[in-house]
Amino acid sequence: MSADRRRSSPFVRPYAVTRGRTTARTDFALEALVSTTMLAWESGVRFFPEQQAICRLCMNLTSVAEISAVLTIPLQVTRVLVGDLAESGYVSVQQPAYTGGRPDVTLLERVLTGLRGL
Repeated sequence: MSADRRRSSPFVRPYAVTRGRTTARTDFALEALVSTTMLAWESGVRFFPEQQAICRLCMNLTSVAEISAVLTIPLQVTRVLVGDLAESGYVSVQQPAYTGGRPDVTLLERVLTGLRGL
């Protein structure tokens, strides 16, 4: 396999970025909302390109599912990256509130509206 082909392989990059991890330390719901903290910009830390893109996108509240879709990063990789950023304090994650183990009616209505829009 040529070097150019290896660099463009969609399977190498996510593995490298997550350091081989396939599951996040914290399981985030698809609808969990992510926002970038000031620490991400003030710390001067060097992010992977995917982490930097997540921080930029999440300057406005963005769901984990949206991050995955907009940045075309596999969902599990997105969860790992968001988890790493959250553990370091670079993003905050707001998990949805569940009542009695059942999703909130408002959330279900938003999902239904989104599905109808497809």
